[in-house]
Amino acid sequence: MEEQYISKLHPLVDYGVGVFLLIIAILTILGNAAVLATAVKHSSLLKSPELLTANLAAADIGMAISMYPLAIASAWNHAWLGGDASCIYYALMGFLFGVCSMMTLCAMAVIRLLVTNSPKSNSNKITKNTVRVLIALIWLYSLLWAILPLVGWGYYGPEPFGISCTIAWSKFHSSSNGFSFILSMFLLCTVLPAVTIVACYLGIAWKVHKMYQEIQNIDRIPNAAKLEKKLTLMAVLISVGFLSSWTPYAAASFWSIFNCSDSLQPIVTLLPCLFAKSSTAYNPFIYYIFSKTFRQEIKQLQCCCGWRVRFLSTNNSAEHPVSMMWSGRGNPHLSSAAKVEDQGAAAH
Repeated sequence: MEEQYISKLHPLVDYGVGVFLLIIAILTILGNAAVLATAVKHSSLLKSPELLTANLAAADIGMAISMYPLAIASAWNHAWLGGDASCIYYALMGFLFGVCSMMTLCAMAVIRLLVTNSPKSNSNKITKNTVRVLIALIWLYSLLWAILPLVGWGYYGPEPFGISCTIAWSKFHSSSNGFSFILSMFLLCTVLPAVTIVACYLGIAWKVHKMYQEIQNIDRIPNAAKLEKKLTLMAVLISVGFLSSWTPYAAASFWSIFNCSDSLQPIVTLLPCLFAKSSTAYNPFIYYIFSKTFRQEIKQLQCCCGWRVRFLSTNNSAEHPVSMMWSGRGNPHLSSAAKVEDQGAAAH
């Protein structure tokens, strides 16, 4: 076996990494499967932009299924399994699903801003077909970036600690071809989407702030304003969680571009990698905390023998957890405060 694929970590650390990734994989698969199951159950009631919520869950669960089993097995083997072929596969999957998640969050932020600042007549122009096309473009964009290293622009390779694979950052400081790839990828897949997300949510927060300032009596704040504030906070937490998880990894990776790969201890490069992988498990917990209705739906899912999941309730009324994320002023459902606030917070 090549030296680069042998773990540079203590065997106990390898076992710990495997256990950590196993826990993250279970949480990711179960949590996001619940989100997808809820979306499928209430598919006829979903508003068009809420399809992006299901797409984000699909990207997270796709990463957990396609990547984590190989990473867990390699950690417990104390060496990467499969050599170059599996390394390229693993890195490609990570790049594909990572870019897809980032661009999905960016699209969510833009649509949230458009809906918040538009009357109902204009927000309804965002049809399901429009969002389906947007989702297809997100996947094509992500796939394009993922395959570029396969055709000679950029490289894939093992992480410095040996039991994971990603973009081969350390090769780029001596290659103009690789450096141009990193610079382009950094700007178009990281900086631009992140700036867009921040700008959109700042715009939404400013609009909500102005809405509250215009109301003298706090007891008379419209239900729509309360819901908008709640949804904005939840959406911001989801975006902040993703960006915060990946920022340490991005920092460590860029350090590797301009310095020798041995300049950082293996454990130092391992921790940001694990933190980034944990990002796939966060979102269902945020939905669960913010939405009473989503918590009720989770309780209606009972795991039976053979991993069969059945719905204890067949109620397909308007009271469901995925819808209402994108609702705003003028929505007829806002006439009932209790129903709206429970419904609204489960999707983003």
